[in-house]
Amino acid sequence: YGKNDGALTECRFCDKPRYQNHNTGTTNKKPVPVKAMFYLPIIPRLQRMFASMQTAGQMTWHYENRRSSGILRHPSDGEAWKHFDRVHPDFANDPRNMRLGLCSDGFTPYIQASTAPYSCWPIIVSPYNLPPEMCMSKPYMFLSCVIPGPSNPKAGIDVYLQPLIDDLKRLWNGVLTYDISRKQNFMMRAALMWTINDFVAYGMLSGWSTHGRFACPHCMEHTKAFTLKTVIKPSWFDSHHRFLPSDHAFRRNKNAFKKGEVEMDGPPPMLTPKQVWHIVMNLPKVIEDGVLRLDGHGQQHNWTKRNIFWDLPYWKDNLLRHNLDVMHIEKTSLTTYSTL
Repeated sequence: YGKNDGALTECRFCDKPRYQNHNTGTTNKKPVPVKAMFYLPIIPRLQRMFASMQTAGQMTWHYENRRSSGILRHPSDGEAWKHFDRVHPDFANDPRNMRLGLCSDGFTPYIQASTAPYSCWPIIVSPYNLPPEMCMSKPYMFLSCVIPGPSNPKAGIDVYLQPLIDDLKRLWNGVLTYDISRKQNFMMRAALMWTINDFVAYGMLSGWSTHGRFACPHCMEHTKAFTLKTVIKPSWFDSHHRFLPSDHAFRRNKNAFKKGEVEMDGPPPMLTPKQVWHIVMNLPKVIEDGVLRLDGHGQQHNWTKRNIFWDLPYWKDNLLRHNLDVMHIEKTSLTTYSTL
């Protein structure tokens, strides 16, 4: 139930009751919701970073320590950051304006020895203005939402992100903030640069399902996934050969990889942000239409929705919108293999 659903007592999509049914015989008891999300506003915490001498002077580190050596030391050295500066020079003019990243993953809050499975999903926002040793440390990883369980919210995660998106829209326009390092007020602006997740959360947030034959969000409908003779599930074995240089020896190796095949195709096309926007602009939004199964899903595409981040006025200008946490995925894979 979002900000416009305060008077509703039933879900407008599934007609399920909003409150738990307790037949206690009393009518003045406050109703208990079936599920409640906790939101911790991020704007006051971002403002407090300029109210402390410990952090206020560090908020322009990304601008004062730029290097052109070609070494990626900080997100500000990357092309996505520089592209955003070129597209939004008014935002880049004040180095105090904040660049944010968002991550989410499910976890089990307690041991499930004999109880039903339960997982909840925190949403964490991190500011990237700080030096590398600070921007990913615990004091500057701001918990903004805790999405309750008991199960994965899947595509419906957009419903829980609404208050955060509202704050991000407000931050894009600017919030009056006092900078103690310069002894002056200024209009602090902020932009969400990207999300960082594992493969499952990537599909939840991006709107491109990471299951099935079209699971790869880069190859998309140009996938080369195939089905083994004795297994129903799709396989992507050797599909990475198309990304190798055209003269690479592995492309012509018919014995070590897929038997009797030579890879001659190049990598799939990389869509620009505006091309992606033209694809998703007419897709249904979960907060307006509920979770729907789109025509052609699984056969022609893997789109599940137009994700809520497209409501941000600058999202279609972001070069990298969703990223995979490689270290997290590697750890999960190694744990799985060691268990097997």
